[in-house]
Amino acid sequence: MELWFHWCSAVWYLRPACSRLRTFLWFFVCLAGITIRPDLFGVTSVVRAFGLKEYCYDRLLDFFHTSSLNIEKLTKLWSSTVLKIFPRILQVNDRILIVGDGIKIPKSGKKMPAVKLLHQESESNTKPQYIMGHSCQAVAVLTSALKSVFAVPLASRIHEGVVFSNRDKTTLLDKIILLLNSLELPLPFYFIADAYYASRRLIASLVNQKNHLVTCVRHNAVAYLLYIKICEKRKRGRPRKYGDKVKLKSLFCNTESMQTGESPVYGEKGVQLKYRSKDLLLRPHGILVRFVAVIHPLRGSALYMSTDLTLSPLEIIYLYGLRFKIEVSFKQALRTIGAYAYHFWMKAMAPIRKRSGNQYLHKETEKYRKSVKRKLNAYHRFIQIGLIAQGLLQYLSVSFSDLIWTSFGSWLRTIRTGIPPSEYVTAIALRNSFSDFLLVSVRYSIFRKFLLERIDIMKSKALRLAA
Repeated sequence: MELWFHWCSAVWYLRPACSRLRTFLWFFVCLAGITIRPDLFGVTSVVRAFGLKEYCYDRLLDFFHTSSLNIEKLTKLWSSTVLKIFPRILQVNDRILIVGDGIKIPKSGKKMPAVKLLHQESESNTKPQYIMGHSCQAVAVLTSALKSVFAVPLASRIHEGVVFSNRDKTTLLDKIILLLNSLELPLPFYFIADAYYASRRLIASLVNQKNHLVTCVRHNAVAYLLYIKICEKRKRGRPRKYGDKVKLKSLFCNTESMQTGESPVYGEKGVQLKYRSKDLLLRPHGILVRFVAVIHPLRGSALYMSTDLTLSPLEIIYLYGLRFKIEVSFKQALRTIGAYAYHFWMKAMAPIRKRSGNQYLHKETEKYRKSVKRKLNAYHRFIQIGLIAQGLLQYLSVSFSDLIWTSFGSWLRTIRTGIPPSEYVTAIALRNSFSDFLLVSVRYSIFRKFLLERIDIMKSKALRLAA
């Protein structure tokens, strides 16, 4: 029961995102339902989680499509709330750590905007090479939890599939920049991402805002030495800036002269690796960046890059080693929370064909384009609420581990001291204590009254006592 009090106190920070109190109460219902639902089948699972009356299904659909919940404001409030309620946000050089990556969600609906043919690059043979679905990009902030690290999701958006204007030249890199800027983070940060994001546009945007990028670099990349003047006489034209070209794979030559140190990678102990760092000019950025060539005894060789020259080579390796935490966050969002399990179809949309690409809407009517935007906003609201539910579970896991194990009411073979409970365990603990929360909740009586008026007592046996 105490878990729900802490949960509710964190949710109230998000109240300004809703223009009306009734909208916020429906937001409360959706957020709590996604948190404790036993299955991951979209809006219907929220109805089953509480045993709501049948008409509430249509009300929930209207809620996800309403404009009274400002998705941009909700994202900003959630970002500031995360920095406020989590006890320890990971920082290096007084900068928080933001990780970003893309995720592809399979969707088979023929009347869902932005569904397109997507290529999956994966070493797993359980994934098909091509799927129909939504292509999203997400960002998360790293927080420390006892002996673990969580990637707390901040935002995720669908960034492919629909083109509203044939003059639109924005790329995925431009859209991840806009997503980062929309968070309006009050602190400078390191953005940690894979080799796809080692691009001119992203580096220029981050450096101009006094942030930095830590990423991986492909082995066939090149950089340049800083040009050193030999002749004092000034020649015509712009002064030369770039010196000789350096193939970055040459940093792996003469491995015997490389430095040796203990691996700072998260979760590794007693592993010795070889590394070499060099500051070179990256073209066409024209700025010095630090490259680190690493040879791992088990993982092979890798090239890392940082736009912050104050970071040591081992710090760069440590930071990029935390990037995989967003992959763990994706797994929990998909399989435990169901943050991407939406099924909103658009009735007026012509069915898309299998293996089709982007949907170009510049020749469609203004009414049709507004309908598509409205549907995409519904997807984004569902995703954002799911990510908030995941973040709140992580918050409870980090801050109130003992309360969670007290309310868990079961046993796990993998319980370990010093390791906080997972999102799955935290969700079960909240589910077990929800009826007690409704029974004695006085502080949040308005939510209790709102929910009990919409519960079908005959279908919800667990809540009969509270009603």
